[in-house]
Amino acid sequence: MLRGRTLMEHPAGSPSHPVRDVVDYELLFDCVHCGLCLEACPTYKVTRAEMDSPRGRVYLMKALAEGRLALDDDAARHLDLCLGCRGCETACPSGVRYGRLIEDARAFVEKNYARRRADRLVRRLVGIVFPYPRRLRAMLAPLRLAERLRMRGLVTLALSGRPREWMELLPPLCKAPGPQTSTETAYAPAPGAPAVAVHHGCVTQVLADSENLNSERVLAAAGYRITKLRTTVCCGALDLHSGNLKRARQFARANVREIIRSGADAIVSAASGCSSAIAEYGELLKDDPEFAADARAVSAKLRELSSLVLERGAPRFREMRCTVTYHDACHLAHGLGVREAPRKLLKSIPGLRLIEMPESDMCCGSAGSYNLTEPAMARQLAQRKAERALATKARYVVLANPGCEFQIAAELRRRRSRAEVIHLADFLAMALER
Repeated sequence: MLRGRTLMEHPAGSPSHPVRDVVDYELLFDCVHCGLCLEACPTYKVTRAEMDSPRGRVYLMKALAEGRLALDDDAARHLDLCLGCRGCETACPSGVRYGRLIEDARAFVEKNYARRRADRLVRRLVGIVFPYPRRLRAMLAPLRLAERLRMRGLVTLALSGRPREWMELLPPLCKAPGPQTSTETAYAPAPGAPAVAVHHGCVTQVLADSENLNSERVLAAAGYRITKLRTTVCCGALDLHSGNLKRARQFARANVREIIRSGADAIVSAASGCSSAIAEYGELLKDDPEFAADARAVSAKLRELSSLVLERGAPRFREMRCTVTYHDACHLAHGLGVREAPRKLLKSIPGLRLIEMPESDMCCGSAGSYNLTEPAMARQLAQRKAERALATKARYVVLANPGCEFQIAAELRRRRSRAEVIHLADFLAMALER
């Protein structure tokens, strides 16, 4: 039900064909309404509302497309609340391309729905700052100074509401740099080794650049030849998730051009959301005659760090006597289907004990910029994830996405937990033999 209107049944005399360009209408009919997706959906598990489930949102998209429903506050709210985690795709026996559907539906919402002023301002701030590293660094410069003066805690206490929640999500900005070893001098690539480029992203290179550098270091230790991208722009994931397909395509074209120029045999990202976006370039640019072929080639080059390392055999790790649990980042597990390779690589480290986390593939609530635009739901999911992580009593929570790292670490800090949240690349680099 949506404000008393039934969407499950098709009213007699109403159109059974699209009158609005909301989504690829034919894709909606892949859904057989079995409901197996419901328990895989984080928002449904919290609200228990049908319209906050993938099945309910498919009904909603169909009703919007057929003109049976106006795009009002309720309809927009149910679509906005979706994390885009794609957990439903893993659960779906019919192969519904829900990720594609929700991205198209959000583009329709952005074009046709008048948001409240506060919501518009938040989304505009995210859109004009986060995809651009220089702007993000400039925005964070005062906070970086406050941190150097050991005043960040006071600044946080002085804030309230959403600004304080945003502040709590930020990792330390003045961390002492770890030992960085030049991949060019420390590791000689094997003869004929494939060339790998690490896409440094936008937010990642500002807030978690060690994850980019350590991805390169681990790949070099495995025998790959590291090639650098001259320029790196946002992968477009933030725009895909927020419905700005025009700019997402602009970013995609720039990345395709640079990756092809680099001659890399494989492309890796430390952010699983970026990996998933790059993997979709072939679909995103399929109607662009200049870039379609190259976009498909780039999508085919997209690989994941642990899978790539295992192909050449894990490098030599020192003994690490510790307990670890692993969180499956949504777009890595559900978007790219990578689950076992990170676990296998972790288990290859001498002395390490891996403890499985309950609901390891349930979204933590980060979801790109979701925790900035939907903080209440994001916080509930972070609390659920923290409880599951703490139940393992592991010393380290390892994951493969910086957004998840910031989200889970913030919640564990609130609970004064000693468990350390760490990116897979940083953990593997820490375990490499010196």
